[in-house]
Amino acid sequence: MVYLPHNVRRLAMFIYEDPQWPKFVWNTDSLVYLLSKARNMQGKIIGKMGVLGFELRNQANLEMLTLDVLKSSEIEGEMLDSMQVRSSIARRLGLDIHGLTASDRNVDGVVDMMMDATVNFNKNIDRERLFSWHSSLFPLGRSGMYKIAAGKWRDDSRGPMQVVSGPFGKETVHYEAPPAQHIDKEMNTFFDWLNSPQNIDTVLKAAIAHLWFVTLHPFEDGNGRIARAITDMLLARSDEQPLRFYSMSTQIRKERSSYYQILEKSQKDSVDITEWLEWFLNCLIHALDSSELLLNKVVKKHDFWNENGIKIENDRQRKMLNMLMDNFEGNLTTSKWAKICRCSQDTALRDIQDLVGKNILQKLPSSGRSTCYDFKIDMHI
Repeated sequence: MVYLPHNVRRLAMFIYEDPQWPKFVWNTDSLVYLLSKARNMQGKIIGKMGVLGFELRNQANLEMLTLDVLKSSEIEGEMLDSMQVRSSIARRLGLDIHGLTASDRNVDGVVDMMMDATVNFNKNIDRERLFSWHSSLFPLGRSGMYKIAAGKWRDDSRGPMQVVSGPFGKETVHYEAPPAQHIDKEMNTFFDWLNSPQNIDTVLKAAIAHLWFVTLHPFEDGNGRIARAITDMLLARSDEQPLRFYSMSTQIRKERSSYYQILEKSQKDSVDITEWLEWFLNCLIHALDSSELLLNKVVKKHDFWNENGIKIENDRQRKMLNMLMDNFEGNLTTSKWAKICRCSQDTALRDIQDLVGKNILQKLPSSGRSTCYDFKIDMHI
């Protein structure tokens, strides 16, 4: 999002300018199949995880929350440290896991918002709760190099908030958010709707809330991440539990291009949001499909540690084995081990050779100057 004080060409009327705003309408017949399929898949996943032990469910929840935080930030172009995110979530869940690392304040802030949204999924959303989320996202009151008003609605002091493209002086506005002076009233209407029971399936309510919030764009920055937190909160309500076994943000990250396209299209013209709801349901179905692989990975990791945990001698080995199971980039070498663990290459080599001797790691066929290693058995999903 950017602010432009000068007037530039607008492509279309925006949805909030429709006389019927915010009385959304949609074609129910177009959604019946998709909603039924998504609901059925949700039930299957919850049922599958329900028969697993307490420890496995907690591990699955940890993995999904970690992915959700990482991918929601990636959508906005912010790359968080995965180990910090995982450690921050584990500490808040009270999980005793190996290899916890210290986490930065900004990581803890994103995690705090997501944990509040999912653990306290039945709590009402109001101005103060959103302000606390926003302050958690920007603990220093800055977004990158720019100072922002954390925990406050935007004031448009630098001009209207717009999404634009094109060269300077010939910009085209793809979207312009409602004027700041209307935000307080608009958000009160949103809160009243969000916190009141309606004859709407909770999954559809999640989709509507997502579009409604990003359309209002009430903050200077962080609107997308907060919208996805609200979405996760409502999806947790639809599951009737705080444990997360699928990640909507991960799927939105995969479909980021179409996500922005459907948002732009839906934020123009009428309050008929059928196409947005269809896109959202399809994205949710894809997320539920993908969760099967992720949950299998959790089970596989659990089985690995049950069998091999007693063989591991130090936290460096635990950290690196967990990283290898979590889609480690490139090949594992002593140099990478030493750099990540902040140890000498001699120490790294001893750690690796110990694991090779225990039939946990193996040397890979020579492919260059450095010797590479991987699991002795297939641990990749």
